[in-house]
Amino acid sequence: MTLPVHNTGLPGVQLIDLRVFHDERGYFLESFQAQRYEVLLGLKSPFVQDNYSHSKRHVLRGLHFQSRHPQGKLLRVAQGEIYDVTVDLRTASPSFGQWQGLALSHARPQQLWIPPGFAHGFVVLSDEASVEYKCTDYYHPEDEACLSWNDPDLAIDWPVNSPVLSAKDRQGLTLKALQEAGRL
Repeated sequence: MTLPVHNTGLPGVQLIDLRVFHDERGYFLESFQAQRYEVLLGLKSPFVQDNYSHSKRHVLRGLHFQSRHPQGKLLRVAQGEIYDVTVDLRTASPSFGQWQGLALSHARPQQLWIPPGFAHGFVVLSDEASVEYKCTDYYHPEDEACLSWNDPDLAIDWPVNSPVLSAKDRQGLTLKALQEAGRL
């Protein structure tokens, strides 16, 4: 069984429609099958870590990335609705520094494939949201960096003006500062 895969505004970032089987008991969906995803997305490297976050309305997480250990992420909203943003940080890419935003919701079961080399973040639009994602590399705290969610040069059109941020995310650097610091 193949799944519909849609290209997005950034090369390599893809949206996958999941098949949901409903009956009187509720529903069932398969969120990952290695052989299928190798065919769909060319994923040959195994996922090594699963992450799950639960956040309240207007919480913005990101824009996170790792430089020396970039992570590919296969993301799904398990509950609620988010506005998901990816920024291309691959310096040799023609779309370097470009961003895209997508509304994702559990009501429309989809996954977002974000290849290694992108900064990623999201803001919660519903009262609460649960997001789960698989990663192609381990979390390395010494390698993690944060791109400023409100970098004026990127001008990301977030649907929230005053998001709730962690202390770490308030310290995010602009793309220009990250380049000057050799973090890309």
